[in-house]
Amino acid sequence: MILEKRALTIGDVARRTGLSVSAIRFYEDRGLVSSFRTGGNQRRFERAEIRRLSFAVIAQQLGLTLAEIEAELSLLPHGRPPTSADWQKISARIRERLNVKIAQIERTRDLLDGCIGCGCLSMERCALYNPGDRAARGGAGPRYLLGDPLPRTDR
Repeated sequence: MILEKRALTIGDVARRTGLSVSAIRFYEDRGLVSSFRTGGNQRRFERAEIRRLSFAVIAQQLGLTLAEIEAELSLLPHGRPPTSADWQKISARIRERLNVKIAQIERTRDLLDGCIGCGCLSMERCALYNPGDRAARGGAGPRYLLGDPLPRTDR
C-alpha cells in the first residue's frame, strides 16, 4: 500500500518525461519499463522508471536504435533504482558508439565543405565522383563516408 501511494500514474509519468501515454505503453510492451497494477487495476510506475524513459528519449536523440536502447536497459536492475555505477557502465559502452558517429559526422562535414568550396563543377575532376563504381570494391554502403580513402585526382 505504501508503494502504491508513492507510485506514479501513467499520466504523471507522461508529464514528467514529455512522452505520450501511448509511447510509454509502447516502451512498457517492449520491456524498457515496467509497471504494476493497483487493487483497482490501475497502472502505476515506480519513480525510477522516469530515469529509464528519459534515457530512452536521450539515446534516441543520439541516434541509438531501439534494439540498442533495449539492450542497455536490459542490463539495469529491475526492482531498485539504478545506481550511479549502473549508469556509468552504460555511459562507457555508449561512448565508443558515439565517438564513431561523431567521426562519421565530422568526415561528412569535411567532405561537404570541400565539395561546396571546391568550385570545380566538373564530375571528371571531383574526388567523390565514382565512375565505374570503383567504390564498390570496398564493400556496400557509402564507402568514402565510412572512411575509405578518396581516389587521387590530378588536381
